[in-house]
Amino acid sequence: MPNLIHFAIPGFIILMVLEVIVSAYQDADLYEFKDTVASLTMGIGNVIIKLFTKVPILAAYFLAYQFRFFEISATAWQSWVLLFFLEDLTYWIFHFSSHNVRILWAAHVTHHSSQRYNLSTALRQTWTGSLNFSFVFWLWLPLLGFHPLMVMTMQSINLLYQFWIHTEAIGKLGFLEWFMNTPSHHRVHHGSDVKYLDRNHAGILIIWDRLFGTFVEETERPNYGLTRNLNSYNPIKIAFHEWQDIWRDIRRPISWKARLGYIFGPPGWSHDGSRKTTRQMQKELTKGLDS
Repeated sequence: MPNLIHFAIPGFIILMVLEVIVSAYQDADLYEFKDTVASLTMGIGNVIIKLFTKVPILAAYFLAYQFRFFEISATAWQSWVLLFFLEDLTYWIFHFSSHNVRILWAAHVTHHSSQRYNLSTALRQTWTGSLNFSFVFWLWLPLLGFHPLMVMTMQSINLLYQFWIHTEAIGKLGFLEWFMNTPSHHRVHHGSDVKYLDRNHAGILIIWDRLFGTFVEETERPNYGLTRNLNSYNPIKIAFHEWQDIWRDIRRPISWKARLGYIFGPPGWSHDGSRKTTRQMQKELTKGLDS
């Protein structure tokens, strides 16, 4: 099965070149050479790794499909509309979980490690997503009755959509802000400011964040990156630093319960309170504003 992402690569390059030109014309300083090279390196590595992981994942989808509950037509337009909403919701659940379960965050943190926000940032993708079996979030769709190739196609469409929202060159988009994920909404998601942390997990539709209480509007320009930035352009460090930190945490002389907390708890969780989770930081921020 051809990958839609691969076909889109020339378009990605053209749009990045245009953004570089706009940045230079507006003296916006959107790009930094080493940062861009790091993002492109992560993207190329992700594509190569997926050449080896795509077949096992597709096989898992087909296995689930053998036990499907319903027969859903792959030729009916209604099936594709339903799948569009269900896959987008599934992506939201996965993305939300990737910010709240550390072993998932260990793979996803790669995408948030740049302190720049431009179209090259969209390509800064994980090398380790298959290590935490993230594909299991989508297994319920072939089990429900959607053909595996339909599911993978819709996943690709979702990721393709998300490319263009990684930009500061586009402001707010009027009424679209109410139901679509836009550059403004996704800039919030990449912000390291406490009030912006773990917000706006949308893929295509922002309605899920509005429904589940994770939506925050962009009020001022975010500071991009992590709460503790890597300050490194080394692809190996970008890809594996959080896995290394997890290993360092669980090797300490602590209880097994604490070890599980370091693996499956939220990022920032610590057994002795020496670090803070997003919720703890936001609670402190709220207290500070109220006092």
